[in-house]
Amino acid sequence: MSIGRRIAHARKEAALSQQAVADRFAISRAAVAQWESGDTHPGMTKLEGLAQVLDVRLEWLATGKGAKRTGDTASFSENQRTAPLLSWEASAVWPSRANPLGGAPPPLVTQAETGARVFALAIEDESMSPEFTPGDHVIVDPDVIPQAGDFVVARSADDDAPALRLYRALERHDGEIAELVPLNAAWPTRQIDRRQPGRLVGTMVEHRRYRRS
Repeated sequence: MSIGRRIAHARKEAALSQQAVADRFAISRAAVAQWESGDTHPGMTKLEGLAQVLDVRLEWLATGKGAKRTGDTASFSENQRTAPLLSWEASAVWPSRANPLGGAPPPLVTQAETGARVFALAIEDESMSPEFTPGDHVIVDPDVIPQAGDFVVARSADDDAPALRLYRALERHDGEIAELVPLNAAWPTRQIDRRQPGRLVGTMVEHRRYRRS
């Protein structure tokens, strides 16, 4: 969101017209319209005054960072997106019927380039150890087409719920096979093809590992 759009957004939230803002600064309505369109930019003195008039924080108005108002718990810049934390079972039907995990922490915030259907999952088992361990989080985007070597969330015909696996695409005379490979050899490799149907839920776009106490 540009500075002009932030000014316009905050002005509308404050129920002020462009003329009302202009009158506060003894300038023309056209000058305010130029700020909002991005044709011109207010100087720092004007920005400080705008922050007071529009009841927003100066840092947010000038840069788009931080909370919009004092006391706000969060404010996200345009390249950030929230990823609701889902259960593994719910991820298979997200977003049509699934709801975020009940009683879960707030959604994760990611700066990865993602689609609108992005979601988060918590690693619960050792099937992808040592790279992924219980307590880690992954951000998954259903709109990203996986490439060989990507990590995907998928469910094969033999699985009750989706799982995180390494993705391998193999060519065969009767079509392509998607292999779903665990990093822990104690878990089996699954396949998705015409004879063993399954579903690719999404591609991992971010992995978060937290310090263990």
